[in-house]
Amino acid sequence: MASDSTPSIEIRRATHDDYDAVVDFTSEIWTDRGGDYIPEVYHDWLEDDDETGKKTFLATVDGEAAGIVQAVMLTADEAWFQGIRVAADYRGRGVSHRLNEACFDWARAQGATVARVMIFSWNTVSIGAARASGYEPITEFRFSHPTPDPDAEGPLSVSSDPTAAWRYWTHSDARTQLSGLGLAPEASWAIRELTRADFDRFADETAVFAVEGEAGLSGAAYRSRTVERDIEDESGDSSTETWAEYGVGAWDDAAAARSLFAAIARDATACGADETRVLIPETARAVSDAAYTGVTLAEEPDFVLGIDLAVA
Repeated sequence: MASDSTPSIEIRRATHDDYDAVVDFTSEIWTDRGGDYIPEVYHDWLEDDDETGKKTFLATVDGEAAGIVQAVMLTADEAWFQGIRVAADYRGRGVSHRLNEACFDWARAQGATVARVMIFSWNTVSIGAARASGYEPITEFRFSHPTPDPDAEGPLSVSSDPTAAWRYWTHSDARTQLSGLGLAPEASWAIRELTRADFDRFADETAVFAVEGEAGLSGAAYRSRTVERDIEDESGDSSTETWAEYGVGAWDDAAAARSLFAAIARDATACGADETRVLIPETARAVSDAAYTGVTLAEEPDFVLGIDLAVA
């Protein structure tokens, strides 16, 4: 247990030998929400000695593990920080601030001019800590979960033209609401700015969708990646399920939303997905349209915050 005096915090690279200590303090986090994912991904998280695109930092106090965070470069100048955790005994003592400062310094050295984090909207403690470290609010979104269905249909046609999808995105209210951000194909649960080249890449490697309404383009989406997840049932038996992630869903109205979700449901089936995750703007229009189409929605939104690293 740390004393009441100001702790001596040290930040270093996390190693495989730190696993047990990290599991020890993260196992107590979010037990009422299914627990923390970090123990499951910890060894895969850690960078190789010659890897420069990511780094995992461990905070220690008097040699005891007190916190962890991972920093990742998503593009040449966009950094993403994730999984920041602080042991219960050291919360409120500046550990998260020191971890953030280590991430800022590392990202600047990699050439980043901006860094972002995603925080569950219910996690008010982490939101407050992020603001205290200099992050500013950028946007909020919600995940929708259309069920894979090979026979799903909508009232409007949907093409796989990346030029049309990009054109719609550039003029959409969703792009404004999301500040041009969508799920990154480079990493799960990471968000970055979308470019024209991205849509061409998605068309070649995953999938792109452009809804064509009577008055012109009326929706767009793309599949950012598919991921395999290990799950365990109540009896303790393990199995694998496939998730298809769609980096953004944007549309004009309920008819376009229904057509877009139908196309996504068909695509999810075609790529063998058991579950889906589609990022949509957290607006009354987008959320109510999605609910109107009958897709499942996450119970709460997520917040994205960012910091300008070009400012010292």
